[in-house]
Amino acid sequence: MSTTSTDPEAAALLANVRTSGARLSAAMYDILKTRLLEGRYAAGEKIVVESIRQEFGVSKQPVMDALRRLSSDKLVYIFPQSGCEVVSYTQREVEDFFTLFGGFEGTIAAVAAARRTDAQLIELGVISSRIDALLTSHDPEVRAHGYRIHNREFHAAIHTMAHSRIMAETSQRMWDMSDFLINTTGITNPLSSALPERQDDHHAIIGAIRRQDEGAAREAMERHIVGTISVIRDEAGDLAG
Repeated sequence: MSTTSTDPEAAALLANVRTSGARLSAAMYDILKTRLLEGRYAAGEKIVVESIRQEFGVSKQPVMDALRRLSSDKLVYIFPQSGCEVVSYTQREVEDFFTLFGGFEGTIAAVAAARRTDAQLIELGVISSRIDALLTSHDPEVRAHGYRIHNREFHAAIHTMAHSRIMAETSQRMWDMSDFLINTTGITNPLSSALPERQDDHHAIIGAIRRQDEGAAREAMERHIVGTISVIRDEAGDLAG
């Protein structure tokens, strides 16, 4: 699943880094993390440092620095003196994560319902309309990629409503893990087939936040996040079939 040529955006980022004098290791971290979250590498896949080094024309050090940070993020595992691979989590671990994540995001949604402003509610609706537009696409890749991007925007807007930096920063790390777990399953265009149901969930969340119904917002959000487990299971079953 790994890429064989340098992405234009990645090349532009590195060019800017070299121009500005920014640290290459930070740029390599951003590039490799994006690839992991987008499923460019599969769970358990080997990451060859030399191939990355040659691809981007950098020394080994910034690549290793980036991989060490990704190891701290629990996205890759570094084997001393032998190599690096993408972390592979068991089905039980994935389900445990989304159960925990659902409770946390439900709490944020409840706080957002209590604290949101009318302007923030309008912005949430604008983001939701971008996801609505994806429903008309018959291209699974467009639907899957667009949903990943706009879904993060949707939930980030709710985090902003909560007016809590500690909640937002903690949730950001959990969303990274969520994207990673969804996109390294080996499923092609994950969540694309479930887009209508996922957006129905979003509409329910918006409605509860609009009414400032904290309990309903918590319940709708938790159900939405935990429901990811069954979507992944169903899509994985279709793949196996």
